[in-house]
Amino acid sequence: MSKIIPYGHQSIDESDIQVVIKVLKADRITQGPEIDKFENALAKFVGAKYAVATSSGTAALHAACIACGITQGDEVIVPTLSFIASANCVLYCGGKPVLVDIYPDTLTINVEEVERKITKKTKAIIAVDFAGHPAHWDKLKKLASKYRLTLIDDASHAIGSKYKNKPIGSIADLTTFSFHPVKTITTGEGGAVTTNNKIYFEKLKKLRHHGIYKNNDLSKKFGAWFYQVMDLGYNYRMTDIQAALGVSQLSKIDQFIKKRRRIWQKYNQAFGKIHELTLPTEQNGCFCAWHIYTVRLKAKAKKSRRQVFDFLRKAGIGVQVHYIPIHMLDLYRKRFRLKAISFPVAEQYYKETMSLPLFAKMTDKEVNFVIKTLKDAIR
Repeated sequence: MSKIIPYGHQSIDESDIQVVIKVLKADRITQGPEIDKFENALAKFVGAKYAVATSSGTAALHAACIACGITQGDEVIVPTLSFIASANCVLYCGGKPVLVDIYPDTLTINVEEVERKITKKTKAIIAVDFAGHPAHWDKLKKLASKYRLTLIDDASHAIGSKYKNKPIGSIADLTTFSFHPVKTITTGEGGAVTTNNKIYFEKLKKLRHHGIYKNNDLSKKFGAWFYQVMDLGYNYRMTDIQAALGVSQLSKIDQFIKKRRRIWQKYNQAFGKIHELTLPTEQNGCFCAWHIYTVRLKAKAKKSRRQVFDFLRKAGIGVQVHYIPIHMLDLYRKRFRLKAISFPVAEQYYKETMSLPLFAKMTDKEVNFVIKTLKDAIR
């Protein structure tokens, strides 16, 4: 094809454009009414009591770590298969990310490995709903309760996914989302934290605005200008421009997810009889709002992953790899003296995986072209 098909892409229509234009013409384009509208709509969609919008998914992760008290010397258990932000947020707080391996089927954090890594210093577990597939939340909640740990769900891939009919965003103590353009819905850049805990909610609201605390009692006593700062905070605010786009995108999320699942099913049907490939699966009790489609090239295949990857790229398909396991990155490998032998499943997955294009605006022609080209590539 003459035009490159990216692995992910935003789905913006005229209604999205018009709501953004409306805010641009309004009196306030940040710290205005659109933030509350988006937070309320998001909380309702994921079944949580509270939502706090942030400037990015990374900001959401950092804020969640601060809100639950992660500090110098604390350990937080994190899957090695994730984007680097899932571990970096712990370092930002002075904590130590303790990396663990994944399950080979769901590619989510291995709960048995998690329990083996728990120490007296362990403060929290960050589980990732990888590619949109929920982690094993029943097991994780039992483990967190047993050891009195905070559960953080990095659901950057998984808005709209469900675990045993419970929406992702309502299960963990804190859940973080990303609204980057390749995600199911976008606000350009942006993120959010959802929670059912009012204490976390109040902390998060202050954290994203420099730690500033202000209310009517203070204003009456000292003047309308008065505010107080009791804790260190950050400028992690989302703008009203982004929030308005987010509300518009949320109104279409069901159709976005339906389209993504249809493409996922079409890929699985097309590749199901190709023995050289390992395909993603949806476990019983899970509903996956697929973010990426990860296909794996088995060792017995005639072509290497690199050969197939390059063939697809040359054909105009923006295939990608998600992700280089965190333990393989120099920052972590050298700093914590990590060895490949500790992460056999993630190591094997990384050698084999590629992410094929998957987004709501993909045409049938593009999907069929990806299918045909991958089949040609592995011959």
